[in-house]
Amino acid sequence: MSGLHEECGVFGVWSDDNSEAARDIYYGLTALQHRGQESAGIAVCDTKGPLGNVCIHKGMGLVSEVFNESIINNLRGNIGIGHVRYSTTGKSVEENAQPVFLNYLKGTLVLAHNGNIINAGDIRNELIQKGARFFGTTDSEVIAYKIALERLNSGSIEEAVLNVADTLKGGFAILVMSPQKLVGIRDPLGLKPLCLGRRGESFMLASESAALTSAGAEFVRDIRPGELIVIADGKVTSDLFLSSRKHAHCVFEYIYFARKDSVIDGVSVHKARVKGGALMARRFPVEADVVTGVPDSGIAAAVGYAEESGIPFKLAFHKNSYVGRTFIKPTQRERKSAVQMKLSLISDVVKDKRIVLIDDSIVRGTTISNIIMTMRNAGAKEVHVRISSPPFLYPCYYGTDVPDNNELIANKLSKNELRDFIGADSLEYMDIDDLDKMADGLSLCKACFDNDYPEK
Repeated sequence: MSGLHEECGVFGVWSDDNSEAARDIYYGLTALQHRGQESAGIAVCDTKGPLGNVCIHKGMGLVSEVFNESIINNLRGNIGIGHVRYSTTGKSVEENAQPVFLNYLKGTLVLAHNGNIINAGDIRNELIQKGARFFGTTDSEVIAYKIALERLNSGSIEEAVLNVADTLKGGFAILVMSPQKLVGIRDPLGLKPLCLGRRGESFMLASESAALTSAGAEFVRDIRPGELIVIADGKVTSDLFLSSRKHAHCVFEYIYFARKDSVIDGVSVHKARVKGGALMARRFPVEADVVTGVPDSGIAAAVGYAEESGIPFKLAFHKNSYVGRTFIKPTQRERKSAVQMKLSLISDVVKDKRIVLIDDSIVRGTTISNIIMTMRNAGAKEVHVRISSPPFLYPCYYGTDVPDNNELIANKLSKNELRDFIGADSLEYMDIDDLDKMADGLSLCKACFDNDYPEK
């Protein structure tokens, strides 16, 4: 409920004897729908058919809106990649939907990408000078063109991908499909997640382990930061040329982005959120009657806070899952209306009670102020807010669409001023030193809190 924008989700399949890769990708993308709701796409290829016989379908909307049974049945192939998008770069239009498909001198190339490339503008200008013509405005199209150009002078598609990845600055998880191979690569810092799964003789690559489960695959392992994976002829090979000792995993996978049933880089998302709530209870105790969380990502932290504090946890909201995410509403009035449609308060839980309200973040402050006002109107005596992340102070350059500094309310108001603005009796944020404990000591990127950007 923070107003943060998700990144994107990618899913890939290589199967030796299955011509229904598109169906597996559909299931995988549906499980990754929380990472992007603007557009969806699937591209498949039959490795036993004519070279370059790529079938692709993409469009605006949710996975279930873009695809139906007839479309899936017509996407015949044993390898493929899919994508769900939220636009961190480029307009929300069909031209920018992924996967990106290119037909070039050495064949065909299909690419799906999660993340943000800081130096994409420079690469785009370089390619334009060499005669490239772009149809969209995304980083992903820039990467695809760069790989196609590099492939003309490389011995293999994986060599071209590796050479291009070495020039990229930013966070990325990239899937590339050639007529015979599925290639995946993760940025050297490990900012964006990517993992490997297996079902029989089929191999899958996904942004989150929960997507592998949805497609009937078993989680094998996380792709290591900087690792390139090639799946072909029933074999998986690895190249660690780009691996570095410095890692900076995105902290918001554990606070907000990832599904709670995912495990990313060995850390359970659900357990991390519960632990974060417990850490806040130790640092910022308060006398109260009920602990509750704002669905969805505030719930696990609220459970942790309740368990540590001994204050009962209760669900105080009914969530209407059929209403779109509030951040896609362009005006404040529409955002407020969407919040009211999406969440309804269970009044009996808060009436005559002192409430500890857990949310994952405060960006503009309007959503949580509306929730607190609703609680008070329902008879809540006190509302104490605990936020399971530190205050946002700086923008993100790696694919998390944190607003500009002038939209970040923590940049404008002190903690006490913000407490009064949202109408809370008290307000406390997760201590930045507790984030590493929350993620079991994993090296994290916390730049939006501390201005320490790993690539700057």
